[in-house]
Amino acid sequence: MSRNTQKLDGKFENSADILLLVRPDYTVFDEVRQRDDFRVFADLRLAGVGMIGVVHANMPLDAVQRFIGKIELGMIPSVIDTVVFVKDGYVSKVYDLDLKVKVPSGMVEQDLARPVIEIRDFETGTLEYEIYTFGEENVIVPVSKQEAKSGIYKLAEEKIRDTIRRFDANPEIEILSESGIRVRVRKDSMPSIIGKGGSTISDLEKILHVHINVEPKESEDSLGSYSSQQSRGSTPFDLSESTNSLLFQVDKKNNGLFADIYVKGDYVTTARVARHGKIKISKRSDAGRRLARSAFSKNDIEILLKDS
Repeated sequence: MSRNTQKLDGKFENSADILLLVRPDYTVFDEVRQRDDFRVFADLRLAGVGMIGVVHANMPLDAVQRFIGKIELGMIPSVIDTVVFVKDGYVSKVYDLDLKVKVPSGMVEQDLARPVIEIRDFETGTLEYEIYTFGEENVIVPVSKQEAKSGIYKLAEEKIRDTIRRFDANPEIEILSESGIRVRVRKDSMPSIIGKGGSTISDLEKILHVHINVEPKESEDSLGSYSSQQSRGSTPFDLSESTNSLLFQVDKKNNGLFADIYVKGDYVTTARVARHGKIKISKRSDAGRRLARSAFSKNDIEILLKDS
């Protein structure tokens, strides 16, 4: 017994060597504080030992920052893939860490792509921070919701919104991650979007290649509140037709805007307002056929204008 104590020599590195021989499933490492502690923690973790490390910090991000400079930046997600922040005896925040090669949020040039550590909220999947090398410095950059939804996210959001409009003319879309979205619709639209036994929502997930969480809109208790919301934003128009097209005439000051066209509250299509306030829909298009099939009068049609 005393002989083993002498071999340990009061150094945790020697204890780590013994742990690697024992191969425990999990090891709790209390008080990861000194530089050597971080190195030993990383060695055990990379050797396949399940590690639970305790680090004192004011904020959950501070725990991640303490690893920067002590191990290589790209190795951090392999060493600490989850951060659990306990405050006042309760779990107040949980982060997931992942390493990706991408253009950092806020940058647009493709040649700026680099390894980026993404720090996401465990529950929502929302990207909150990015860590990457800028010049010769390692930087931690907070990611705003607006930046996270820029570029390809906005295009994806519009594509998803157009698909969901078959069930609700004004759905609320929230992109949680690259593989998951949250959709909020009217309560009376939820049975249609879910389908019998979840068949419709499964088909939508296959089409969009994402997992869909469907929730009711918090501010809408009935169809009546929805209808009043729509009517406040509707635009006056005149309707005529030619041999091949349906022609909608709105005020010419709306040239260049986009028009969402609805029939009896159901979304049909989005078209651009052309010169002199004209909106032209081909009768042979899917939108034209839906309008001809579903609208029995001008009163069944509603047009909402938007910038993009």
